[in-house]
Amino acid sequence: MSQTLTTKLQPGTQAPDFTLQDAQGRETALADYRGKNVIVYFYPKAATPGCTTEACDFRDSLASLQGKGYEVIGISPDAPEALAGFTGDFSLTFPLLSDQDHAVALAYGAWGEKLVNGEITEGIVRSTVVLDPEGKVTLAQYQVKADGHVAALKEALGIELSPGRSLT
Repeated sequence: MSQTLTTKLQPGTQAPDFTLQDAQGRETALADYRGKNVIVYFYPKAATPGCTTEACDFRDSLASLQGKGYEVIGISPDAPEALAGFTGDFSLTFPLLSDQDHAVALAYGAWGEKLVNGEITEGIVRSTVVLDPEGKVTLAQYQVKADGHVAALKEALGIELSPGRSLT
């Protein structure tokens, strides 16, 4: 296990800029999203059960997120070709970006040790960082669960409440 230490991003801090390839091999930069609220989520591996659940939840919630002014970007260590298959197989309608050397995940605090099937491994820690139009962190969530994460995120952002929940 390497001793790679990552610092989790905190609200109010400027998010690190990045430029990564999308599923079609085109470069996409965080700077392309200036002026918009952006949800950047990190997931371990395309087309695995948890990552598929999370991606499909983002896909299914995209209209309500965009309706409140949020764009979504997914980032994983997968190669662009794997992202293209994942995007096509599940009709994903937001950009997936390839961070093969995990430099962006490290910069965002989304890379580190985690427990997988009883073993400590190093890799992507499922995380979501929400940025304001100037690129500052407004919300950072680490070690989130794939199932139910998007609904909880929407609630945290005030986009909608879960049935039976109130703000009081």
